Amino acid sequence: MILDVRPILCAPGKTLEFQFQMDLSDVEFEGRYPASRPVETKGLVRNTAGLLELSLSAWTTLDSVCDRCGKEFLQEKEVSYSCMLAEELQNEDSDEIVLLEDGRVDVGDLARTEFILGMDTKTLCSEDCKGLCPRCGADWNIGPCSCKKEPDPRMAALAKLLENK
Repeated sequence: MILDVRPILCAPGKTLEFQFQMDLSDVEFEGRYPASRPVETKGLVRNTAGLLELSLSAWTTLDSVCDRCGKEFLQEKEVSYSCMLAEELQNEDSDEIVLLEDGRVDVGDLARTEFILGMDTKTLCSEDCKGLCPRCGADWNIGPCSCKKEPDPRMAALAKLLENK
């Protein structure tokens, strides 16, 4: 979404609100397409003493898979982003300053990039997820498995001594 900020460019104290939806269903993330629902985006550009400050929030519900137990679950995700807008750079490149092109800024591209970068690389169905047994695959969240716990190989000699008694 291209936003024209020229109406507030020379008007300190003025604001310009925006709101739109993004479709990120085509974004592959770790072999899955988690953003099957639209990403809601809402923001504001504020002229403060001649400086344009952009702030936005983007949120949706993602289709996630727990990295410990493999359970599918829904995850609420929200990211925030803010930057300064300028017609020209006075210093070298800065990640906090976005250049305007003919008084316009692509807030859709900014929101898309920030949302994708803000996605979690590891997802858990709950903070205390216990995962799966590496031997039998039992879900430890449901209960313990029947696998016999293997002794620590460093204690093998001690275990042999105990077996002989």
